[in-house]
Amino acid sequence: MRIMLDANLLASMFLFPNGFMSRLKEALCSENQILLCAYVVDELKDVVASKFPARPADIDWFLKSFTYTPVYAPERFNSDDYPEIRDIADLPVLVSAILEDADVLITGDKGFNDVKSKSRKSSSLMILWQYTAD
Repeated sequence: MRIMLDANLLASMFLFPNGFMSRLKEALCSENQILLCAYVVDELKDVVASKFPARPADIDWFLKSFTYTPVYAPERFNSDDYPEIRDIADLPVLVSAILEDADVLITGDKGFNDVKSKSRKSSSLMILWQYTAD
């Protein structure tokens, strides 16, 4: 399965590397193709740098700790061609998932809850946002 991860989930995996997040990362990476777009990686680096300024170098180590496929993140697109989303800042993640034909987008952002499909292509994308820690 092709699974796109968002920055919220990656930040949780980075900050809580044991327990549930460790098991989730292992389960996702063991039999699936993980997709990460540059927009998500940049967002992750920005979040860590702003909230944990002493740990930015650790992000590179974290990203090397699992196998993923870097995917295209368009800088320009017509938002009318894609599903509506509550937070327009999250649209590049959704667009990347659709363009890269991801089966699933896993996010910790509830802003993806109300995504309404506008096309057959985007209607096959499953968005999972509710995950819990132990």
